Amino acid sequence: MKVKWTKLGMVVFFLLSVVMTTCFIWQYRMPKLETETVSTDNAKTEKICPRFPEPVPLKHPIPVLKEALEQVDALLRSKVDKTRLPAISAIVILNDSVLWNGNFGKKNGSDPSSPPPSEYTMYRIASLSKIFPTLMLYKMWEDGEVGSLDDPFEKYAENFTIKNPLGRSSSSGQASAQAPGARFPGLTLRRMISQLSGLPRRLRETNLLWSGDMQAALALLKDDILVADPGTKCHYSNVAFSLLAKALAQQVAGWDFEDWVSVNILQKLGLDDTGFDINPDIQAQMAVGVYDSGQPAPLYDLGWYRPAGQMYSTAADMAKLTMVLLGAYSRSLLRDDTMKTMLTPTFRCQAGYFANATGTPWEVNELQGYDVLRKDGDLDGYAASLSLVPRLNMGLVVLMAGVRPQTGQDLVNQAYGYLLPAMETAFRGARRALAAPPSSDPYVGIFTYRNMTFYEIKADSDGALVMQQFGPQMDPSVPSKYRTIRLDYLEDRVFRVVFEQEYPCKLKVNTASVSLEAQDRQLFNFYPFSKKGVSPGFDAPGLNTYKVVRIAHRPYFPT
Repeated sequence: MKVKWTKLGMVVFFLLSVVMTTCFIWQYRMPKLETETVSTDNAKTEKICPRFPEPVPLKHPIPVLKEALEQVDALLRSKVDKTRLPAISAIVILNDSVLWNGNFGKKNGSDPSSPPPSEYTMYRIASLSKIFPTLMLYKMWEDGEVGSLDDPFEKYAENFTIKNPLGRSSSSGQASAQAPGARFPGLTLRRMISQLSGLPRRLRETNLLWSGDMQAALALLKDDILVADPGTKCHYSNVAFSLLAKALAQQVAGWDFEDWVSVNILQKLGLDDTGFDINPDIQAQMAVGVYDSGQPAPLYDLGWYRPAGQMYSTAADMAKLTMVLLGAYSRSLLRDDTMKTMLTPTFRCQAGYFANATGTPWEVNELQGYDVLRKDGDLDGYAASLSLVPRLNMGLVVLMAGVRPQTGQDLVNQAYGYLLPAMETAFRGARRALAAPPSSDPYVGIFTYRNMTFYEIKADSDGALVMQQFGPQMDPSVPSKYRTIRLDYLEDRVFRVVFEQEYPCKLKVNTASVSLEAQDRQLFNFYPFSKKGVSPGFDAPGLNTYKVVRIAHRPYFPT
């Protein structure tokens, strides 16, 4: 038994030396895998973690990022066509900063004396308008004006009815429980902004210029059909956004939708060059949109469909909105937890749909392992794209006067082909700035777990905490860089484990295979301070590890 406990102790040491994961050590002992070799001396044979780098503050200039931005500049510049696409304005955003902006072509391609566009040139943004009904719903939900994102739409439109020939005889338990007696419990507010409502793309017998009112729209729907049972299939619908926007604004707020958005979103966020009505003053500030032939496109009004595609904006305003969505702008609209819900993909779409997954109101595709949340808009004479990579706190806005390029790889995906690897490289090479506690004194000292493994916590020159393992059970096969960890202060007595460098996702220690990836960024919760002003120990709840206790002196280990 003594030999067995010695081997287990080595595993215990290693786990604790990284993040104190010593509970039930036998759970971590796995048969040696013949097909997998992990060697810290050979990067080719190991998978390196973390898979996604932490988006820490960067110190510029960063050569690899500068090169990527130059490639994006050249890419967009090459897409300008004096006939089909005379003007492009674009901005790359990181957190609360503009990394790069570019403006190409001419504001009016048919005028030789026309100046180039700028970040303040106005463009129609088409379906990017759908972001605003979505923000309205989340704001009303956050403020308690809407009971649930999963409320059935009919709760806010009593006269709503439509045929559902593909519907199940009984709806899902959650929807039914929230709306007993509802005729369409599955047609929820969340599904309407996720392209999961099953509603048709347009009202029958109408086009985008239809100018009817809400009651006329509901009357048309009475003899129409859902093209899919709600929540079962991705299907693009302008109807869903216009219905939701008008119903919530009128029934919940008692406002006109556009007035509500203007006061509660545009003015609040300082989006001064964004709006709905294209009057002569606005038109004078716009890039001239054109068809494929170069013929100028009319600036027609979308009538009842205005919430789904009427708006105009500038690259500068869309950059502000992107920062808001990333939670980095100086003015906020939604709480962080609400914004995270808005940025979470909701449903994986069927084969043949133009996105891998859908969100609120995003189309979500995976590029180089990252979820890219994107909203595109195309309307006669204009094309627009706003996209986010939440894991990297990065966004890209591209506004175009003309026809979106149809040949070759998708323009936005091409840009991310340069940006994603560069941003990842920049973040991986950046040093993390760790937060120090108000005072390191309560935490500095010697600690042990069951008198088997021992740790010393010190403060570095900046006051941040560093924990290092010592004692007789130090396994020489464990690289020294994994015997020391740093602790990032989050709040009262709570710290987060930080690996300053990349590490192997799994590391073999004797016959144990240890997952470091699962342990990265775990939390330490130190106990309340004693009368002497020191913490007597700490727990790591995420690792099911408790009672790592302080001892008075550094122990002596006989040879």
